[in-house]
Amino acid sequence: MRRSDQQQRLRSRWNPFRESIPLPLPVYRELIDTLFAMRLPIMGLGLVFALLAGLVAYEWRDPVFAAIAAGALIVTAGRLVLLQAYAREPRKSQDELERWERRYAIGNYAIALLLAALNLQALTYHLPLLHLLTVSLVFGFGAGVVSRISVRPMICVISLLLATVPTVAGLLAHALVPHAAPLHAELFAIEGAMVAMITGLSLHTVAHLYRSAVEHLVAQHDMAQLAKHDALTGLANRLLLRERFHDASQAALRGNSRLAVHFIDLDGFKPINDGYGHPAGDAVLQEVARRLESSLRIEDTVARLGGDEFVILQADVAHDSEAEMLARRIIRGLSAPYAIDDATVHLSASVGIALAPDIGFDFERLLACADAALYRSKLGGKARLSFCTREDAANTELAA
Repeated sequence: MRRSDQQQRLRSRWNPFRESIPLPLPVYRELIDTLFAMRLPIMGLGLVFALLAGLVAYEWRDPVFAAIAAGALIVTAGRLVLLQAYAREPRKSQDELERWERRYAIGNYAIALLLAALNLQALTYHLPLLHLLTVSLVFGFGAGVVSRISVRPMICVISLLLATVPTVAGLLAHALVPHAAPLHAELFAIEGAMVAMITGLSLHTVAHLYRSAVEHLVAQHDMAQLAKHDALTGLANRLLLRERFHDASQAALRGNSRLAVHFIDLDGFKPINDGYGHPAGDAVLQEVARRLESSLRIEDTVARLGGDEFVILQADVAHDSEAEMLARRIIRGLSAPYAIDDATVHLSASVGIALAPDIGFDFERLLACADAALYRSKLGGKARLSFCTREDAANTELAA
């Protein structure tokens, strides 16, 4: 484990409420997905909230309760629309996920403030059963956010405080108002203290749940990384490449587009490995991986199959020229000098390209065809590219 990874986990352990903790994108995406999978709890709380406020507004012709009931319905409807919109969007980047998280937080804060307003307005009526119901809503909301959204602790903590701090202040202030009822001051003070105590315990629980969730998801992510990524370069391995190909081929069929499989082999790598040693060769492979990643769009995938063989899956290819342009960019990028200690070394790359659906959508057949085209590229000299031909495709079928 790298030192930076160890420091990241320590920050997650000791600073559970910091939103600036960097998390692997798949882990962060899963945490945000959790937020937007809460349709039933959001709808249930919103309807009970609006029903209670609306019933009181109707019975006592109270415009404040009516406004709170309307606000609860509007906010709940908006939150449900937001959840639906999130589900319709395709795979999201880090920045897009952060924007969705902020939108979710606004809805949560709005319902928390409305709950606080409900409790403060309920205190203007000396009706213990009404107070019990409105405070119960706060408890229900608090339990819900702790159990459901502790994975994003800042949203959880702020929502809890927005709902409970005004409620506690209102209860304690109400306890100071003289009233003939027995133990009026004492009971309202105790109720305020209970809400404050449960809020404090909830904050402690949020810290524990968040730490547990992050440690579990990071461990899960690390295991997936080991299973589906090359240990040396961090690139996708054959297993992950196959999964990405399946997703990309389905998208290509739906969108009536094409895919390009680029099979890449380094020219002149063996002399570097033999002359400078395997550590130097490993460093060159890591630099090759970095250069390949920098040449691609977010929807493309680069994988290392082993040794000095790499494969790029290029999605959404409209014309052969797009695949050729990427291959030439790769050859140009990999041909730049490499620094090894105090020495400068050079290598190049040969590329074979197979297009789908021209050669079909069978992963192994496309890979074999691209490999056959690569072989022709290397026969023609260094730093060349070739497209898979019908003859290459036929030969790969005979070889199979």
